[in-house]
Amino acid sequence: MTTLPIEIDARRQLPLGMPAASFLRNYWQQRPLLVRGAFPELAAPGAVPPITPEDLAGLACEEAALSRLIQHDRDRDRWTVRSGPFDEALFPTLGERDWTLLVQDVDKWDADIAALLPRFDFLPRWRIDDIMVSFAATGGSVGAHVDQYDVFLLQAQGHRRWLVDASDAPPLACRDDVDLRLLRTFAPTHDWVLAPGDMLYLPPRVPHHGVAEDPCLTFSVGMRAPAVAELMGDYIDTLAADADESDRYADAGMAPAADPWEIDAAAMVRAVEALNAMRMDGPDALGDWFGRFMTTYRSAGAPQAPTAVPSRIEMEWDLQQGAGLVRHPWTRVAWRRAARGASLFAAGDAHPLPLRDARRLAAASRLDGAGYAALSDAGRDCVCMLVAQGHYVLDDPEAT
Repeated sequence: MTTLPIEIDARRQLPLGMPAASFLRNYWQQRPLLVRGAFPELAAPGAVPPITPEDLAGLACEEAALSRLIQHDRDRDRWTVRSGPFDEALFPTLGERDWTLLVQDVDKWDADIAALLPRFDFLPRWRIDDIMVSFAATGGSVGAHVDQYDVFLLQAQGHRRWLVDASDAPPLACRDDVDLRLLRTFAPTHDWVLAPGDMLYLPPRVPHHGVAEDPCLTFSVGMRAPAVAELMGDYIDTLAADADESDRYADAGMAPAADPWEIDAAAMVRAVEALNAMRMDGPDALGDWFGRFMTTYRSAGAPQAPTAVPSRIEMEWDLQQGAGLVRHPWTRVAWRRAARGASLFAAGDAHPLPLRDARRLAAASRLDGAGYAALSDAGRDCVCMLVAQGHYVLDDPEAT
């Protein structure tokens, strides 16, 4: 039996070092993989990362950004966690060791970070949650922990040592003396130092611990993997909201009660039947619920309807003159086939469309005049609705 490598050089095929089908078959949600040179442009002489530590610190000062600062007192093994926004005067006071700044959703704020996402198009885009960027001073860490989702850890600047426990049944109990979910016991099986351009893939629930060897930037491409309880909660809420008040527990034809205080087996059968009747009939109803759920952001970030919406005539004229419609970075989109055509999902709403339109609009982060003209009447109507809701913004590159 051939043993699969846990470390590979990406020169054969970027960014995984192997065909995507091989990675998904042999590694995805199964075992870690270290890919050396996955993003060679980050290791080129004089390379500048897509975002600098200074820009990241500036973003962490913004009210709407989701940011955290984690500091570690090595002598006392104490961890301090603070949430942003931060005052820019704070950062010069932090010293040169043992702190980490983390900012989530940086792909929504920075176009250069978002430009990394097409390299992961071997995965469904709706499964990708965000790109979190962390800057760590020398010795900076967030401690030994596990994530409940797949993550790609791309080294963008500096060097980070990753300790990973790839054993079959690692201990997962957490400490109860810190505000972070840190592992009580951690016994790494692998010890790697990642340089710029290297990437580490970790499946869910694999213990890992990253420590900065020098000041460094790491990009974490994390997946959205809702808990089953979260799915059930939203599903049941949707069922309850759409339920007919006249649908009730019923027991016509029941036998006389042997004991009037007993909930007997027959009553439980009727209760199960009542619950089973509360479900979404047909794949389209279930698919529309799932599409709406997966395109709703788990954070508060969401587009807002503009105060002034251009008229359709004005918008179409501008598109003909070279303007484009740019999708709002917070608008999550996906599409699925339906019994008749398809559904386009945008930020939790479903839009029935011809299949060709749904596919085109889901992929169109920018829609130019030709792309708009190629849509059907229903597709163009949908675009106008998305513009009115703030999901697309008219952008004229020639405007001053």
